[in-house]
Amino acid sequence: MSPTVNVKGSDSGAARILGSGTSGIAELLLFHPVDTIAKRLMSNKSKVSLSTLSPIIFKEYATAPLGRRLLSLFPGLGYAAGYKVTQRIYKYGGQPYFNDVLSRNYKDGFTNTFGERKGKMVMQAAAGSLTGIGEVVLLPLDALKIKRQVNPEAFRGRGVVRIFLEEGTTLYRGWGWTMARNAPGSFALFGASAVTKEYVFGIEDYRKATWGQNFVASIAGAVASITVAAPLDTVKTRIQNANFESKVSGFTVVKDLLKNEGPSALFKGLTPKILVVGPKLVFSYTLAQSLIPLFSKYV
Repeated sequence: MSPTVNVKGSDSGAARILGSGTSGIAELLLFHPVDTIAKRLMSNKSKVSLSTLSPIIFKEYATAPLGRRLLSLFPGLGYAAGYKVTQRIYKYGGQPYFNDVLSRNYKDGFTNTFGERKGKMVMQAAAGSLTGIGEVVLLPLDALKIKRQVNPEAFRGRGVVRIFLEEGTTLYRGWGWTMARNAPGSFALFGASAVTKEYVFGIEDYRKATWGQNFVASIAGAVASITVAAPLDTVKTRIQNANFESKVSGFTVVKDLLKNEGPSALFKGLTPKILVVGPKLVFSYTLAQSLIPLFSKYV
């Protein structure tokens, strides 16, 4: 018998879309420059020092006035808006849906295997992992956003429609590595958050967590997710920021990276990511977790 996928959750679909969409818009406005800096650091293949940091971050605008340098951190904002808002709606709104499906069809299996308390947390993490795997459908928007941030020459004056028509499946380059990164990363994000709410705060209904509790749980989830996904994220970023005609494979990227830069390069950019990209994830996840139950009271 096939599993039931048409399930009604504790929050309405409209509330999930509104809450997660609002968090995505707010995150974009505040943190897009931070994301650009992190992507440029991860894409850099030379050693980073104080003297090379400015050219890496600001590229050709390294010696420009401060205002122009800051504006240079907003490349691909249109692509970023399309990707980030859609991604947050899917991730934060989709994970509760997958959790509802798992709870409706496989709750007894999780409970029998892990126990009632741990089974609930593992189910939250598993729903996150399924959400992360499905996120690969948004890969073209992510690829375009990254190229605009670190390799704008790849566009050569072409618009987004023309790029989609000309490049086709090339925009899905690195899909396997993306799924390999998203599955454990999303598992860690939602799993660590659930563990924090369950064991630190003793919350049985996670929807009833306060803003402060959601904030602390989001910190645990964000740090776990970023750390677990860091090596595969570096590989994925290097595959995606290459020119469209480049056919380099993920295994080639890994081989060259280990040969030329050493194993520690797999975690290149991890510290700045946790310090400056981590708050981005904490901010949006906290907002989504708090807004979805709030909107659910009205829609």
